[in-house]
Amino acid sequence: MLTQVALAKLFAAFDDRITLLRETNATLEAIAQALFKSWFVDFDPVHAKRQGRLPEGMDEATAALFPDAMEETALGLVPKGWDIKAMADVSTVGIGKTPPRKEQHWFSESPSDVRWVSIRDMGGVGVYATETSECLTPEAVERFNVRRVPDNTVLLSFKMTIGRVNISRGELTTNEAIAHFRLDPGSPLTSEFIYLHLKQFDFSKLSSTSSIADAVNSKTVREIPILVPSPEVLAAFQHQVGVMFAALKNGELHAQSIAQIRDSLLPRLISGQLSLPEAESALAAA
Repeated sequence: MLTQVALAKLFAAFDDRITLLRETNATLEAIAQALFKSWFVDFDPVHAKRQGRLPEGMDEATAALFPDAMEETALGLVPKGWDIKAMADVSTVGIGKTPPRKEQHWFSESPSDVRWVSIRDMGGVGVYATETSECLTPEAVERFNVRRVPDNTVLLSFKMTIGRVNISRGELTTNEAIAHFRLDPGSPLTSEFIYLHLKQFDFSKLSSTSSIADAVNSKTVREIPILVPSPEVLAAFQHQVGVMFAALKNGELHAQSIAQIRDSLLPRLISGQLSLPEAESALAAA
C-alpha cells in the first residue's frame, strides 16, 4: 500500500526539480539584466573608452563598436550617435481586447482555442507567457477583432498592475490592459532587448499626476522612450543574451513539463493504477 510518507517524498522530489530549474532561470535572467544595465544604462564600455581603458570583460573587437564620447539629450547624457526613439517608432504597438463578459460562450478553457493572457497570467509565469487561465474561441477573436500576438513578442501590462513584462511563446491574444510590441522582420532590435529595457524602465517617469495608474494609457505606452544603439552593438549584445534566453525558454518548458507529469501522477497513484516505482521512473525520465 502506498504510504503518505512515500507519496510526500515523491512529490517533494518533483517540486525540488522544478525549484532548481526556476532558480537557474532566475540566475540567467539576472546575468542578462546586469549586462543590459552595464551596456545601456550605466554605459560602462563608453566610460572605459573615454578613460583610455579596454572595457572590463570585453574583447577589443566588441569594444571598438562603442563610441568613446557622450552627448546631451532629452534623456540626459547618452553615448554619442545613439538614437532616442519612442516604442511606436521601433515597433508596432498593439493593445488587446476583452469580448463581452456576459456572453460566456466567447471564452473557454480548451487548449485548442486561442490563449488569452490576463495580467494575473503574466504574474504567474517566468519570462515567457505560456499557460493561460482562459482562452478565446476563434469566433470571438474574429468577431471582436482581437489582435493576435505573434510568437516571441514582448507583452507589457499598463493598467492597474503596471510594468509586468513577458515574451509570448506561440501565438496568443491578450486583454485590453496589456500592450504588445511587434517587430518588423528587418528590425535591428530584438524582443530580448525590448524585454530587458522594459524590465528596468522606471514607469513612474510616465506619470504627471499623483497616480501612475491614471496616467499610463495606450498613448503613453506608445511614447515610452527607448535608447537605440548602433546595429553593430545590438548584434553583439544579442549574440550574448540570445543563448541565455534560449536556455531560459527551455528551462521554463522543462519545469512546466515536470509539473504536468507530477499533477497527472497523483490521481493514478491514489487510485492504485500506478505503482510508486513507476512514478519514480517517470520522475527520473523527466
